[in-house]
Amino acid sequence: MARDQSRASDNSSYFSPASPRVLAHRGLAVDAPENTLLAFAKAVAVGAQYIETDVHSSLDGVAVVAHDPSLLRVAGREVKVEQLTMAELRRIDLGESQGFCSLSEALDAFPETRFNIDVKSQGAVSPTVRAIRDISATNRVLVTSFDEKRRAAAVEQLPGVASSASATRFLLALLSAKTGLSPAMRRALTGLVAIQVPEKALGLRVTTQRVIQRVHALGLEMHVWTINEPQRMRHLLDLGVDGIVTDRADLALEVVASRT
Repeated sequence: MARDQSRASDNSSYFSPASPRVLAHRGLAVDAPENTLLAFAKAVAVGAQYIETDVHSSLDGVAVVAHDPSLLRVAGREVKVEQLTMAELRRIDLGESQGFCSLSEALDAFPETRFNIDVKSQGAVSPTVRAIRDISATNRVLVTSFDEKRRAAAVEQLPGVASSASATRFLLALLSAKTGLSPAMRRALTGLVAIQVPEKALGLRVTTQRVIQRVHALGLEMHVWTINEPQRMRHLLDLGVDGIVTDRADLALEVVASRT
């Protein structure tokens, strides 16, 4: 099936490197705390061009790089990210002399790196938009969210920014692809450049050649998460997926290099 190369985000250079893409999930956290400047630096050091990360809002309205709404898992504290100021969050000991960083700090520290940003709360929408604008990073970020309301609100304020499907739009697209309803699938994915998906959803396998071909026919890419085994990476790339979201960017980059 021929690949339609047109995308809704033609003004964005987010996909200017050739695929397949390796997206470093929360950086490379093998010897560094996840979602920290150190984890991002380690990912970049092994050759990652893309970093997948997550954003909440601090008490003082700063976009904070963090996956969880609370500090319990990463710092052993029963307090929410949104209950602390950015200055307080920077002082939290996450290990390896790392504290929380802001999205602005991450974008500024790695000016050649593309970021895949998951907006984790409604309160984080405006701070995320502001950080991207302040660093003039619209053309090197992809903004998404599991929640369609959050995704749409952020994208509306960032003309030309790349975006991938929210959970609702992805599921509509998947069901349409499985039932052969191409117009419905097209409507579900209008305005997007990618779907970023697990291997299975609703008991259905997402990563089939039929679904991948239908996604490609609409001019979108498919990125699959979170894949850490080289053998599985190879299998998915053989099927035609465009990107691997992984905790082991080092291994994934080796797999990609071995195929060229």
